[in-house]
Amino acid sequence: MKSTVLKAFPTERLSAGILVAFGLSVLGATVSAGESNDPVLWYSQPAESWEKQAQPLGNGRLGCMVFGEVQRERIQFNEDSLWTGDDNPSGVYEQMGAYQAFGDLFVSMDMPDDSSPAFEDYRRELRLADGIFRVEFRKNGIRHNRTVFASWPDQIIVIRWAADKSGAISGKVELKGTHKETTVAETTTLSFGGALPNGMKYQARLEVIAKGGVIAAEGSTIRLKGCDEVVMLLAAATDYVMDPARKYHGDDPAAKVRGQIAAASAKTFDELKARHVADHSAMFGRVALDVGVSAAEVRALPTDQRLAAYAKGGADPELEAMLFQYGRYLLMGSSRRPGLPANLQGLWNESNTPPWSSDYHVNINVQMNYWPAEVANLGECHLPLFDLITSQLEPWRKAAQAEKQFQIDGKPVRGWALRTSHNITGGLGWEWDKTANAWYCLHLWEHYAFTRDKEFLKTVAYPILKEICQFWEDHLKSLPDGRLVVPNGWSPEHGPHEDGVSYNQQIVFDLFSNYVEAADVLGIDREYRDSIAGMRDKLVAPQIGKWGQLQEWMTDRDEPKDEHRHTSHLYGVYPGRQISVTRTPDLAKAAAVSLAARGTAGDSRRSWTWPWRCALWARLQNGEKAYEMVRSLFTYNMLPNLYASHPPFQLDGNFGYTAGVAEMLLQSHAGEIHLLPALPSAWKNGSVTGLCARGGFGVDMDWKDGRLVKAVIRSTAGTKCPVRYGNAVETISLQPGQSCMLNEQLKPL
Repeated sequence: MKSTVLKAFPTERLSAGILVAFGLSVLGATVSAGESNDPVLWYSQPAESWEKQAQPLGNGRLGCMVFGEVQRERIQFNEDSLWTGDDNPSGVYEQMGAYQAFGDLFVSMDMPDDSSPAFEDYRRELRLADGIFRVEFRKNGIRHNRTVFASWPDQIIVIRWAADKSGAISGKVELKGTHKETTVAETTTLSFGGALPNGMKYQARLEVIAKGGVIAAEGSTIRLKGCDEVVMLLAAATDYVMDPARKYHGDDPAAKVRGQIAAASAKTFDELKARHVADHSAMFGRVALDVGVSAAEVRALPTDQRLAAYAKGGADPELEAMLFQYGRYLLMGSSRRPGLPANLQGLWNESNTPPWSSDYHVNINVQMNYWPAEVANLGECHLPLFDLITSQLEPWRKAAQAEKQFQIDGKPVRGWALRTSHNITGGLGWEWDKTANAWYCLHLWEHYAFTRDKEFLKTVAYPILKEICQFWEDHLKSLPDGRLVVPNGWSPEHGPHEDGVSYNQQIVFDLFSNYVEAADVLGIDREYRDSIAGMRDKLVAPQIGKWGQLQEWMTDRDEPKDEHRHTSHLYGVYPGRQISVTRTPDLAKAAAVSLAARGTAGDSRRSWTWPWRCALWARLQNGEKAYEMVRSLFTYNMLPNLYASHPPFQLDGNFGYTAGVAEMLLQSHAGEIHLLPALPSAWKNGSVTGLCARGGFGVDMDWKDGRLVKAVIRSTAGTKCPVRYGNAVETISLQPGQSCMLNEQLKPL
């Protein structure tokens, strides 16, 4: 269809009244669309299971799981850099170390001899929009409430215990580490510290501030008696720094946590809370999603009961929207500077020997963590991943150079490579995953593609993209007909294998394509850019097999009934961009054959498989199949606290779900902004505000009866872009800060 250039109008010309009527937003301002935009997870009883029922809080670096217990509250806390292990170029998995649990804060209530063990009017809740946990209950006629939040502005966890009767708070506060530390009590302060076998120093410190009553140190605890209100400030840190030149060790953390506590103690609880809410809500509120209104009787249920009803086939679109927002909440809580990127468990972990070491698994898991970062308007949450990658390059280069399979005539290839697992100090574990280096490069490119931040592209992304292109320039194998293949292929489902595995080919194709575009944007390295473009064009292309499937291998030997949980050979559909419905329709059709053959039973029922398949079906523009994956995740792999469970729980399922839902509503990988490409019939009426598209665009949409009503497209970069809805395509041309409002025919309003 012929495209025309639509003239845009400045954002300020869109009146607030018009926007409210349309249910849309401009430049990040959100409009309420009901309870789904103020999502609350709530329960009518305390948590018993850390994994299944406790609720997470996090500020990106420091986080906790709160149980909401009445008599003895447990707040289990983590700091994301507490790791054993070290630089481990040999790849011995056991030497890579593991992410560690930091400690527990216990707050106990004194129980008079004549008191009843029962409690009444109990409710615990986690409000995603403001990042605050609350628990309320009535005990012996007195209403108690506790509030907990993890503050990014003040880098502490804040706990407040209050009651509706003066002098009603009496009890004990305990702070315990997980490595046999001795807790020291000093009047109003509890602290412990130590050093791990790798030399990492760590420190936790708690300040207890009371109104009314008496507080005093008692052994290794703090005793509360007759208080009106108690506020507790918890800080924790290690000496970790992202600097290999310092062997990842920095200043002693004891002074750091003392300073954090001192600064926070100078503020009132209300001031701390206001600072936290302003910061948290500003990020969280960028995106609002409404995919329908749940029945009143469903909305009235506690979250665990809603989940159980949904798993039995019930309808609950607000729960589906809440899980989308929960993924954003969890990414905000586990991936913000100055912290590390989200690991397999985000940052929440109660074990010193967690599953898979709670590591960075680079064959899909850590990548899936970051699929929603850009499209869901949390681009700054992507940055800790790039910080970690940059800090690990030196040990990763050394490990690759020492590996014989990466040597040519006894000399190492250029660049660096990864094993399937890595830690935060250069350590590697398990098998080599050769194309993981190129997959990491995709994230660097995507951040530029969405933001158009040329300084980031020039100083951070481009040098790494070029270095990994050099690695593959040295490493690819030529076939007799001149085509190029990745040698000694590796795939997540089958491990080491023959040359030319489709998964690896597609990842390297994306690497070369992204590098070519990066060189074009920066206007540099023309000769090398042309060389890489030529190599890309020689790569073995995706092939269609004898039963119409997209082949996993160069040889046509796929098993039609293989229901393995991985769909690695569909990388080129998502998250890659080699295969699309509009540009490569035959390959897209073959990908659909492969995806349908994988099935939805047995080994396929894993927490992260449903989101990947949701995104794949969305890219193939099949909204009904994508929605089947949504329902399957809720039905088979969702815990009562809405953690996705592999099992055990790992948060890539939550992050992947958010990305998959976004992909159903908006796509921009194929050189155009595609509105509602895979809208299922279950979401007949709805709206979304604040999603992001490649090219520096923000997108809001409103739809009714399954059809687009209106869309607002904003630009921060000032670029042209085709916009598609169904078969209609028009090109918009926007200056930075401008917006345009379009109707169903993509005509301006």
